[in-house]
Amino acid sequence: MPTSNASKPNGKGVIRIFRASINAFSGVKACWINESAFRQEVILCLVLYPVIFFIDAAYSEKALLFLSLTLVAIVELINSAIECAVDRIGTEHHELSGRAKDMGAAAVMLTILMTVSVWLCVIFN
Repeated sequence: MPTSNASKPNGKGVIRIFRASINAFSGVKACWINESAFRQEVILCLVLYPVIFFIDAAYSEKALLFLSLTLVAIVELINSAIECAVDRIGTEHHELSGRAKDMGAAAVMLTILMTVSVWLCVIFN
C-alpha cells in the first residue's frame, strides 16, 4: 500500500493553509486510489449533485440533499483513515482492531441510511 509523503504543514497564514490543502488533496487522492467504496460514493455524488437542481424543493432542502451526500464521502474518508491506521499497527487479528474497523463501517452505514432518509423525505414531501 503506497504511503503519503505529506508532511505536517509549517509556516504561517496563507502558506500554511496552502500546504495543508496540498496534504488534504493527497489524502483524497490516496483514498480514491486505494478505496473502491470511496470511488463509488464519489461517483454517486457526482451523479446526484446535478439532480438536486431539478428537484422541486426549498433551498434549505436542497442544501440538506447536498450536505447529506457530501457527508457520506467525508465519513468514508474517516473510515478509510481508521482502517489505514489499524493496518499500519499490524495485520494480525486483534479484537480491538476488528472493533475499530467495524465501528468505522457502522458510521458509514448510518450516514448512508441518513442520506437515503433525507432524500426520501425531501422528494416525497
